[in-house]
Amino acid sequence: VQLVESGGGLVQAGGSLRLSCVASGRTFSDYAMGWFRQAPGKEREFVAAISWRGGITAYADSVTGRFTISRDNAKNTVYLQMNSLKPEDTAVYYCAADRFGTDSLKKRPDYWGQGTLVTVSS
Repeated sequence: VQLVESGGGLVQAGGSLRLSCVASGRTFSDYAMGWFRQAPGKEREFVAAISWRGGITAYADSVTGRFTISRDNAKNTVYLQMNSLKPEDTAVYYCAADRFGTDSLKKRPDYWGQGTLVTVSS
């Protein structure tokens, strides 16, 4: 599976961004999808995940209520809508895919994208 992210950029605190990740190479609906992020000097961390058909979602506590993950299987695309952004959300955001579901994805995804940078200014 090849994953290509887009939608990152510079935004002021309190603003919004929507990240997109387009998948190719396999049947998209066979994979749970998710987002991770890595801030400068920190380890990569889980952000959000969504099951094959979108019926199950999971979020990190730090983004619950502000971020929403969704997917469009007809477009082979997963989205991350980010609202009320904070400077501490600044990171490279990575799209991820896993054949075995959201719990497996949260631990060790099968596939990674190259990442897109999100910078939130104060």
